[in-house]
Amino acid sequence: PALERLLHPQVGVTAQKTMRLLPASGKKATQKVVVGDQDGVVTCFGIKKGEAVPVFKTLPGQKISRLELGGALNTPQEKIFVAIGSEVRGFTKRGKQFLSFETNLTESIKAMYISGADLFLCASYIYNHYCDCKDQHYFLSGDKINDVLCLPVDKVNCITPVLACQDRVLRVLQGSDLLYEVELPGPPTVLAHSNGNGGDSGEEIVYGTSDGKLGLTQITGTKAIPRWEIGNEKKRGGILCIDSFDILGDGVKELLVGRDDGMIEIYNFESADDPVLRHDYGLSESIASIQGGCVGKDGYDEILAATYSGWLTGLTTEPVHREGGSGEELKLSQEMQNKISSLRNELEQLQIKVLQERDKYKQSSHSSTAVSSVPAFNVNEKFTLNRDDASYSLILEVQTAIDNVLVQSDVPLDLLDVDKNSAVVSFSSCDSEPNSNFLLATYRCQANTTRLELKVRSIEGQYGTLQAYITPRIQPKTCQVHQYQIKPLSLHQRTHSIDQDRPMNTLMLKGQFSFAEIHSWVVFCLPEVPEKTPAGECITFYFQNTFLGTQLESTYRKGEGFFKSDNISTISILKDVLSKEATKRKINLNISYDVNEESVRHTLKLIHPKLEYQQLLAKKVHLIDALRELQVHEGNVDFLLPKYRSILEEADQLLEEYKRQPAHLERLYGMITDLFIDKFKFKGTNVKTKVPLLLEILDGCDQDGLIAFFDAA
Repeated sequence: PALERLLHPQVGVTAQKTMRLLPASGKKATQKVVVGDQDGVVTCFGIKKGEAVPVFKTLPGQKISRLELGGALNTPQEKIFVAIGSEVRGFTKRGKQFLSFETNLTESIKAMYISGADLFLCASYIYNHYCDCKDQHYFLSGDKINDVLCLPVDKVNCITPVLACQDRVLRVLQGSDLLYEVELPGPPTVLAHSNGNGGDSGEEIVYGTSDGKLGLTQITGTKAIPRWEIGNEKKRGGILCIDSFDILGDGVKELLVGRDDGMIEIYNFESADDPVLRHDYGLSESIASIQGGCVGKDGYDEILAATYSGWLTGLTTEPVHREGGSGEELKLSQEMQNKISSLRNELEQLQIKVLQERDKYKQSSHSSTAVSSVPAFNVNEKFTLNRDDASYSLILEVQTAIDNVLVQSDVPLDLLDVDKNSAVVSFSSCDSEPNSNFLLATYRCQANTTRLELKVRSIEGQYGTLQAYITPRIQPKTCQVHQYQIKPLSLHQRTHSIDQDRPMNTLMLKGQFSFAEIHSWVVFCLPEVPEKTPAGECITFYFQNTFLGTQLESTYRKGEGFFKSDNISTISILKDVLSKEATKRKINLNISYDVNEESVRHTLKLIHPKLEYQQLLAKKVHLIDALRELQVHEGNVDFLLPKYRSILEEADQLLEEYKRQPAHLERLYGMITDLFIDKFKFKGTNVKTKVPLLLEILDGCDQDGLIAFFDAA
């Protein structure tokens, strides 16, 4: 069916998973909406004749990080539980508070799940299980916990909690112990029971990842069985919320998915293991919560989505417009006309109120006792490395419209094109010498833009800080600065395993340093490493370079560290940065290394196809103008060779690709040059004078000639 949009009331800024629909009670088939916001307010309302009817509203306080429904097992889940700081509060469906449970967590609660008398809570790395508010179990995770879920107790007959962790794994627990880990294709951000009940077995869990992948896995007592997985072919945003509901009315529950780029997706199942995307709808803000149910009118189901800034949007099966006979204009119902006139009145009153408040502010700011107040505003940010194109996405979302964003960096960065970005970008010239200022760009946003996405690509070995100065359209003018670290090995991403058969170079460190100290150096060098020092005496992390596909293994403990990579430049960067960090702390390092000559040839063979492709693309793009001129003069291009005709036919795609990847060829040249210099640096030879000769060979693009030059130099 065609779903039509409805706008419900707005609340404050909302976090992920903070809106639920209460089960329908008594004869009434419509459901009440309950939502918690970052002002600490729990709002419950119903919809009657298109208008919101409040049930209750709590007083403001600390921000609400999660909202869940609970109740005795096998009864309607209509008790409302909210996580505020390190406290859990419970409310009845009428708004009466019946629980205030102050946990023993030292950090704020990030994730919560409730099953009968069992309460599962997670702070950053810590998981706690309580039964009737009494401490039962505790677990310390190896990386940050993003979500928690427990398999349905009535189906699996035991308590099986599942943690979604940032290091791309699900951790399945038994009591306080880790039962096993499930490796995932991306960092999981949200978990949900398949079909709302865990499927027939109760063991099926749907997960969504921060890089937009969706999958279902069966959590048995001994191992996980992957059922299906959907990649993110359309390059959409990360998944924030999932629900199961039969919105298409075919008797089978669909999967409802909300993403951080504002996309709502509906998947239905041709068969149990074959989800198909049926519908999608785009909103302008990230979808923090999604629910399916009957809200606005009895007999008409809808999908309700809560966005970051607190808008509640419904996609309803109810036809909003009633069409007249053929040829007649669309007639609005009396109900709709009344609604429009009441909205107009409300808007006029708000405009008058804004003018009054603005005058009041002007008067108070000019008085002798004036105190300037800086308006606070919330910024939702996400800075992540994309494996597909080895670029960083910086997503900024503000609760109010953005006026402009100034981006500054003290390291060289390439700004890449983003299709969804409608902002106008202008670059300012930088003096990189005295101020280390390599990038200065301003994004001016169109009216009502609350979300901005930027893409940058860094150069490995050059590290520093990227800063974003965010100015929203509010008075008085205010700006917030947000900083993002560009790490020395910034294009590396954590992976579950590496190919041990590749030719590897090894770097070994020994010295009087603690486990915490060497861990802090690794955190400084590489992305996606948990800041907290791992439990135990030794740890191994695996990484892959997203640009080249080379790999890195790092194993370290108190007093020693081992780093293995098939790319000698990676080892060179680590050697330089780690020795610099140790010198800062006055720690003597004994550094030894083992260089594998074969690894240089191996890395060149990995780079060469990319180099060839980019050189060919550049040549084709340079020919386009001349070929187009020929086409205009001659009228047709039949006389051209097929390869030139195909360049003309594909001209727009070629130009688009070239524009999307500026300086790609330069970066590849830079990597090969670094590889050449690093190879001889480990032998104690300076070959910088031979670099011009190397660049000439690169222009020729002959793989054998390139390898021969590396061997002979």
